[in-house]
Amino acid sequence: MANKRQLKKAIKYACGEMAGQCIYAENTFENADIDKWDNIIINIALLQEEGVNRVSVDFDKTPSDFANKKEYNKARRIYFKQVEKALSEYMHTQAEKVVEAMNALIPKAEKK
Repeated sequence: MANKRQLKKAIKYACGEMAGQCIYAENTFENADIDKWDNIIINIALLQEEGVNRVSVDFDKTPSDFANKKEYNKARRIYFKQVEKALSEYMHTQAEKVVEAMNALIPKAEKK
C-alpha cells in the first residue's frame, strides 16, 4: 500500500482534475446548464472528502493480540491490502458515475 499521504494527494489530484474539466466545460459549451455542472462539482468535492476519510483508517489490533510480531505484521498487511482494494473499487465506481454525468451534459456533435 502506498503511504496515506500519497494516497490522499492522488485522490485530491484526481478530483481536482475532474472538477477542472467541469469548469472548463461550463465555460466552453454554449447553453451549458451551469447548475447541473455545479452540482457535479459538488459531488466531486464530496467524493474527495469521502475518499480522503476512507484512507485514514487504523489497524484495530495490537501486537499483544498475536503469538509473535511476524503474525501481527502479516495480519496488518492483509488488513491494509483489503482497505486499499475497497478504497480503489469505491473511487473507481464513483469516478465512473461522475464521468457519466459529465458526458450526459456535453452536447452531441451534429452530423452534417
